Amino acid sequence: MKLAFILFKYFPYGGLQRDFLRIALECQSRGHEVVVYTMDWQGEKPVGFVIHQLKPKALAAHKRDKCFHQEVMNHIAQSSVDCVIGFNKMPGLDIYYAADACYEDKARLQRSKLYRLMQRYKHFSAFERGVFSPEGSTHILLIAPAQQVLFEQYYHTPSERFHVLPPGISQDRCAPENADEIRQQLREEFNIAAGDKLVLMIGSGFRTKGLDRALKAIAALPDKLKQTIYFMVIGQDNAKPFWRLARKLGVEKQLSVLSGRDDIPRFLLGADLLIHPAYHENTGTVLLEAAVAGLPVLTTDVCGYAHYIDKANIGCVVQSPFKQEDLNRLFLAMLTNQDEHQQWHENGLKFAKHADIYSMPQQASTLIEQLASQRGKLL
Repeated sequence: MKLAFILFKYFPYGGLQRDFLRIALECQSRGHEVVVYTMDWQGEKPVGFVIHQLKPKALAAHKRDKCFHQEVMNHIAQSSVDCVIGFNKMPGLDIYYAADACYEDKARLQRSKLYRLMQRYKHFSAFERGVFSPEGSTHILLIAPAQQVLFEQYYHTPSERFHVLPPGISQDRCAPENADEIRQQLREEFNIAAGDKLVLMIGSGFRTKGLDRALKAIAALPDKLKQTIYFMVIGQDNAKPFWRLARKLGVEKQLSVLSGRDDIPRFLLGADLLIHPAYHENTGTVLLEAAVAGLPVLTTDVCGYAHYIDKANIGCVVQSPFKQEDLNRLFLAMLTNQDEHQQWHENGLKFAKHADIYSMPQQASTLIEQLASQRGKLL
């Protein structure tokens, strides 16, 4: 089949982008033709993909999205495509991969009435309605099952249009047999002594991931412990506001910011703790990536995958409503309790062997084939 994949922007280190690529590559491996529509592609282009980069000329982001959508749909209408799969919300999709949380819920609970009078709100609300309206036919691939309740609440989407996927953790995140050797090499590379603590934070979108909360937690540590902390942040975002905050809090010496990179497994093995105090997070794939590497996790319960950390006892979860003192208390405890740290590490390795958290690309591709076949019969 000829499959059209749509996403606003591709860059190698975004969670949505990585999910798209793994699903598209799986579809390609099954013999299907992959055609991609995007406004921007950063990084290498997979062999065999047909990639259309469309550059709408509009200043406002929501206007660019609208123009891009119109151009893509016009192009698809003139092509012979068996199925249209979107990774951002927009009308006209056969299948939507639901990486983002319910926009209408956030707009109503976290924004003012004035915000809902703006053109930006009207655009994004209309694009979300184009996917989830009860009159529509778009099928939804869910990676955060809790979001189905919200979409049904606001749009009355028929339940049969939702398909729940397992997490899609890459097997290379699991600790290999030479994990201790890799850990030692990384710590030597960055001059981290055996008694020092490497705290890791991974993800693009530093504000959403709670980098400010993490810096405040480091600042709240006892001075002696604070001097042993190496805090590495890996991701693609503007770090200047957070450097200013680190200087204000007196922890700039602890902070290092690295751009997105391909050797994340090394850091997961070399670190002592992953901190991810997100403000909101539909899933939080990095939580499971850390877990299967044996790295204890400190996160917030708003992350869709936080329940895995809690149930498998692979770290600690800050409960809502969020309080900075709760994060500070758990952070200190996780850094100082060696017995629990070892137990969290061992629980993560056991979790890696038994949990169904790797098959998302395969199951998503099978659903795409099935739904595309049904669509073809209806045409």
